[in-house]
Amino acid sequence: MKFLRLTELPLTNQRVFIRADLNVPQDATGQITEDTRIRSTVPGIRYALDAGAAVMVTSHLGRPVEGAMKPEDSLAPIAKRLAEILGQPVRLISNWIDTEFTVQPGEVVLLENCRLNLGEKKNDDSLARKIASLCDVYVNDAFGSAHRAEATTHGVAKYAPIACAGPLMAAELDALGRVLENPARPLLAIVAGSKVSTKLTILKSLASKVDQLIVGGGIANTFMLAAGMRIGKSLAEPDLVGEAQAITDMMKERGAEVPLPVDVVVADELSILARANPISADQVRPTDLILDVGIKTSQDFARRIAAAGTILWNGPVGVFEYEQFAGGTKTIAEAIAAANAYSIAGGGDTLAAVAKYGIADRISYISTGGGAFLEFLEGKTLPAVAVLEQRANQ
Repeated sequence: MKFLRLTELPLTNQRVFIRADLNVPQDATGQITEDTRIRSTVPGIRYALDAGAAVMVTSHLGRPVEGAMKPEDSLAPIAKRLAEILGQPVRLISNWIDTEFTVQPGEVVLLENCRLNLGEKKNDDSLARKIASLCDVYVNDAFGSAHRAEATTHGVAKYAPIACAGPLMAAELDALGRVLENPARPLLAIVAGSKVSTKLTILKSLASKVDQLIVGGGIANTFMLAAGMRIGKSLAEPDLVGEAQAITDMMKERGAEVPLPVDVVVADELSILARANPISADQVRPTDLILDVGIKTSQDFARRIAAAGTILWNGPVGVFEYEQFAGGTKTIAEAIAAANAYSIAGGGDTLAAVAKYGIADRISYISTGGGAFLEFLEGKTLPAVAVLEQRANQ
């Protein structure tokens, strides 16, 4: 994967436009409750400032109606927090498409919520050209929006004099490329979630690449049904049993595996007060809900993880939010943390598990891409990435 990087370019006295992902959570009063995305964007901004560039940054926030500004849509709280982190003023500029403004070298301004601009989501060509005219260098540092072809993620990259990837974007592409293009073997993937249907394309894509495919949650239940196992009243998709079997067969033909649970943890209901009952996988009753894998299965998964050369983790294997059903996910998390393999974790629930078990510093790379992360794994072309590759080859 070839693309220009911000860190490769001369930036002195250049106008640098950075598309960031500053879509942070806020409380009812507008106070930022978690600022990881802001902090993750700072290295790219700081690099450009230190290189003597005049820096413009924009991002989306929430889902505003284009052309209809509301107080909750404003990036004002983000500008304040960004100024605190950078240790210098950050001006917020409204109506920046139709307002003339200047930015001096060494200065950074924040351009108001880009999704307020008419034509942003439709990737309007005239809007993209206007944005491109503002800069000498366009920087995409918002991997989380890379799967969307919008004016600030795609269109502007076609027309800016130079289009490149920021440090965060480059790190994501390097990490994902390493996992999918040239992985150390064995390549093991853990894909879990409530439904096969939501991750069917990911499973099919990985089935042609990985050496071990561990499935968990409702996905595992569907695979168990396909194998003729009983799952009681557990969450599953019986109409996708054929798809699950096809994936299993595809793996077998390649000499690869989809290991299924030999023991599980069941309960009569899903609640914080539910009593967890560990049983053999062949003892599941019609009234049982499978809510986690058992100790033997967890240990088997841990052994496979320890033997892997590359690990891709997307999804907890049980309802880890409740302690009595968290054993499998905890064991997997600790095994990944202890492994010598190159590991990458992504997806909201996965990141929550990483945080819960305090293993972030022992995962090789943690993707914050969300939907873009999943679509990359599916083998889909990400518009924002494709245009950076095109510009690098011109």
